[in-house]
Amino acid sequence: MKIAVVYNRDSKNVINLFGVPNREKYGLKSIKRITDALRKGKHQVIALEGDKDLIHRLEEFMPRVLKGERPGMVFNLSYGIQGQARYTHVPGMLEMLGIPYVGSGPLAHSLSLDKVVAKMLFRQHGLPTPDFFVLDSPEAPFPETAYPLIVKPKNEAVSFGLKIVHSPDELKEAAGHIFEAFQQPVLVEQYIQGREINVGLLGNNPPGAFLPAELDFGVKGDPIYTWEDKTHTSGRTIRVVCPAPLEPELTDRAQDLARRAFSVLGCYDCARVDMRLDTDGNLHILEINSLPSLGEHGSYVAAAAAMGMDFTALVNRLVEVASARYFGTPSPPSYRGKASEPEEVIFEQLTARREMIEKRLQELVAVGSRTGDVIGIREVARRVGERLREAGLRPLDELTEEPFLLVWSSPAGIDGGTLFVGHLDIPLGPEVPFQKFRRAPEWLHGEGIGLSRAPLVMLEFALRTLRSLKRLGKLPLGVLLYADEGRDCEYSAERIRRAASRAARVLVLRPGGRDHHLVTSRRGLRKFRFVVSGEPLRPGQAVKHPEVLRWSWNKLEALASLSSRKDRLAVSVVDLRSESYPMLLSHRVRATVLLSYPDAGKADETEDIMRRLLGKGPHHWELERLADRPPMRERKTSQRLARELEEVARRWEIPFGTQSSVWPSPAGLVPDGVPVVCGTGPVARDLYTPGEAVQRISLPQRTLLLAQFLARQVPQADADEQKADP
Repeated sequence: MKIAVVYNRDSKNVINLFGVPNREKYGLKSIKRITDALRKGKHQVIALEGDKDLIHRLEEFMPRVLKGERPGMVFNLSYGIQGQARYTHVPGMLEMLGIPYVGSGPLAHSLSLDKVVAKMLFRQHGLPTPDFFVLDSPEAPFPETAYPLIVKPKNEAVSFGLKIVHSPDELKEAAGHIFEAFQQPVLVEQYIQGREINVGLLGNNPPGAFLPAELDFGVKGDPIYTWEDKTHTSGRTIRVVCPAPLEPELTDRAQDLARRAFSVLGCYDCARVDMRLDTDGNLHILEINSLPSLGEHGSYVAAAAAMGMDFTALVNRLVEVASARYFGTPSPPSYRGKASEPEEVIFEQLTARREMIEKRLQELVAVGSRTGDVIGIREVARRVGERLREAGLRPLDELTEEPFLLVWSSPAGIDGGTLFVGHLDIPLGPEVPFQKFRRAPEWLHGEGIGLSRAPLVMLEFALRTLRSLKRLGKLPLGVLLYADEGRDCEYSAERIRRAASRAARVLVLRPGGRDHHLVTSRRGLRKFRFVVSGEPLRPGQAVKHPEVLRWSWNKLEALASLSSRKDRLAVSVVDLRSESYPMLLSHRVRATVLLSYPDAGKADETEDIMRRLLGKGPHHWELERLADRPPMRERKTSQRLARELEEVARRWEIPFGTQSSVWPSPAGLVPDGVPVVCGTGPVARDLYTPGEAVQRISLPQRTLLLAQFLARQVPQADADEQKADP
């Protein structure tokens, strides 16, 4: 599980600094002990300050989870930075965000921190607590009472301002100090002569009570645990004795009172109840610490040790009891209990590798490989090739043609199996600035991350999972990666056709649609270069025909008018440039024209019309076809393939749908008899722009979908193998 240990120590990262500042701090050594203990429990751990950046950091560390995946959790150590009810600040944020966390909620923390309200609730529920009164201001009169008394701030913890007073003058002085230092009312409590007993609690409904611990104050100073004692500045050492030397009946009574106090204030998971045992054998509840210290020498840790839990066991048990409260089991559930079936093993392996998947994606995005960058493309090919070999694939030399096309296959080959088609180059021009990898709560950004990188990483981890199950060797499977997407598959098209003709199905590693759709049909696309040349003219020169630029513009308008929704045709101008000499009108125009079409016959017909529209004008023109990317036509076999994927998606509650697209892909090169789907990669947005991004949750979703789909192909592969073997 991902666990963020949230604390307050150094940061003052808030909008403004005012109000009473927090004086409680966890030491770095204690924080490290806790994070180390969690790592020993096989958790992924990060330590974060509980300041105004916490929400962003948690979103980055704990992306949305798949159904059944272990969610992230916060191990809350935060005392707050400033202001009232500071223990409640981080839990309140976590409640709003919907993030599970260890420890009590905002209400219990608030009640526990307000010692007066806590004592009133104890009294209301019949729990013994010393008599008390409250001074609301330095001028408030003192009631008649017996001394000695305990003086402490009304809303503080860890013995801040704690002092024994023996006279009205001492009371006035101690109260004045609290008003000045803590700016809050003063709780004045009857001092209970006797022994100090602490009872730690762990769990819920009801919590388990540790054996009572006793604080041994020695012979020096007052028998109370002061702030100076806790910070080792008092000149004396307070010893924790656990279990406390109490009669069994008194031990049971102390544990019962602690449980009842825990319940009265609505605490969760853990707490420590501080009591005094008077000389007559009566217990009095002083207060409850809803955020008990996990410091190395604290009574809570000592009591856990007396119960047989070392520090690592205690810390991980806190996570378990919080998990039980949120999820109903001692640890967050797997999808269907203990993983035993292959599909459940796949699920657990992939969800456990989410951090590794994003790290691999970051590494791959860092390598630029725009179309034409042979060095970058070779480096990406080398890295991807290494990963595919590690996953159990081997190069297929008979179909490889470096550097434009690389093919790998499983030991079973590609014939009659599944072929994946993706690309190594990033089809961006020099005018688009490079974008580094960066994480956002919902999206992962980076150059080519949706077009190329995320689909490649998704495939790698799906194959790794199958290999770990010893299933990849039995599965006919191939991976074809080409490097001329930016040149419209000019060099790789024929080999893509040949490889696809040998497969039983083809999955094209293009990004999925914003609504989690796969693509089952795509239009074709022809690209033309339109060039018009004429005589350079002076401004205002009399001519019988429009000059080159005006004539070209009119013709391009006529070509664009051929667009038809009914016929699923679109003629578009995507680039227009002119050339001219100084002080003369343009004498040459260059434009790029795109023709999006549903089938080759319609494209040929439209191209003939385009040439006729241009006619025999006064200027010389050329319309040269630069590329022709064939359409991916709707096929019943492809629909069946999409339904197979949809069945897997439904099983794991992964969003899924199908759609058609106007943009071409290598899917159009797959022969008619072979089922093909496109858009199998993670959901992406802002493709071909500096803002290109992949939806963070869709990366593990699509990886899981792919791995589970391939796992289902293995039994069929075995059956075919048995039929072929007499």
